[in-house]
Amino acid sequence: MVKEVIIARTGTANLASIRAGLTRAGASPRMAESADEIRDADYVMLPGVGSFGAAMGELIDHGHVSALKERFRENRPTMAICVGLQLLCHGSEEDPEVEGLSIVDAQIGRFHGDIRVPQMGWNKVAVGDGCQFLKDGYAYFANSYRLEALPKGWSGALSSHGGEFVAAMERGSLLACQFHPELSGAWGGELMARWLSGGQ
Repeated sequence: MVKEVIIARTGTANLASIRAGLTRAGASPRMAESADEIRDADYVMLPGVGSFGAAMGELIDHGHVSALKERFRENRPTMAICVGLQLLCHGSEEDPEVEGLSIVDAQIGRFHGDIRVPQMGWNKVAVGDGCQFLKDGYAYFANSYRLEALPKGWSGALSSHGGEFVAAMERGSLLACQFHPELSGAWGGELMARWLSGGQ
């Protein structure tokens, strides 16, 4: 049975690639038309490309914030990608005046040091203990900001770019990726398929 995935409206996402990736993974993606769809859907995707503030503003404008918070509190199947992961935190150095979803007790910071920013390209993903979706591999990243350490209560994977940072994290049915699984070849497609199948 094809599973429908409702995509939250962040206004900044590469929706063509996300839709194609979800379709290849066996899903039927559709853009959210209301907060009720976000709240009630079996599966929700929280994408994001661009700035923290702009993406959060779109969620507010479309009335998606309370529905997303409810999903995360109830551990209902939700995947966040790139800036979508960052939106789970209290805020970001990118837009200090903007409050995030505050699902995770952490702040997003910019990469520092003598490295290329933004990070653009492939990087190794090293998975820690307790993960049901994530596996070691290589993923495609496009980011200037990152979560420095895994938050309490989450399992996950790390990458390194001027020091370690969170490549992805998961908790129950929730999966958040700093990289773009939809652009990460067969490895990324398999990750999306595992999320859709509950880790099987």
